[in-house]
Amino acid sequence: NRSSSVPSRPRRRRRSSRLPRAAVAMGRRPARCYRQIKNKPYPKSRYCRGVPDPKIRIYDVGMKKKGVDEFSHCVHLVSWEKENVSSEALEAARIACNKYMTKHAGKDAFHLRVRVHPFHVLRINKMLSCAGADRLQTGMRGAFGKPQGVCARVAIGQVLLSVRCKPNNAIHATEALRRAKFKFPGRQKIIESRKWGFTKFNRNDYLKFKSEGRVLPDGVNAKLLGCHGRLANRAPGQAFLSAA
Repeated sequence: NRSSSVPSRPRRRRRSSRLPRAAVAMGRRPARCYRQIKNKPYPKSRYCRGVPDPKIRIYDVGMKKKGVDEFSHCVHLVSWEKENVSSEALEAARIACNKYMTKHAGKDAFHLRVRVHPFHVLRINKMLSCAGADRLQTGMRGAFGKPQGVCARVAIGQVLLSVRCKPNNAIHATEALRRAKFKFPGRQKIIESRKWGFTKFNRNDYLKFKSEGRVLPDGVNAKLLGCHGRLANRAPGQAFLSAA
């Protein structure tokens, strides 16, 4: 039979006239797409609404209410690139540093502070990826995207994280910040500060001012008393005011 020897043609599938389904919610766009600082700062405002909350909500961890005299040493994690750092990276670095310090130094032996805040809003121009989406989307027409997340604009030499502790825990603070480095893109350096804690005074100068009564504790910081003030509060022959 001739009809049995000829192969049958495959049936052509009819094109569906139905509209495509709604696009499935995809994961967050990788932070490498937003790493470079290109445009002006774009903060949340009355013109930029609907911004999602940053992932990092806590910026001080540990014994944040300890006085300035409790922790004399300080270690910084300094950015060595000009880039954007996402709020997710800041939160991951905070968790990694806090976990290591709590395990090896103790939860009451340090004070960790995140020094940068994510205020810059990132936008995304969403594209439909389902079947028949080319009939719905407009490509690059009206391509000003909608807010997707927030990040911090970081400069070279800017401090990202700071840990103040006692001298015997400085080695643990260095290792904790080394582990936190892996959560950030680019290059960072770990620098042990010469200052007393979070203050602006060198350790030797702070001890000298404290012995002279010229330092007034102010939470985690300290104020230096100068020559200004009422003459009634100054004893004869005294150049500086006393902390009392």
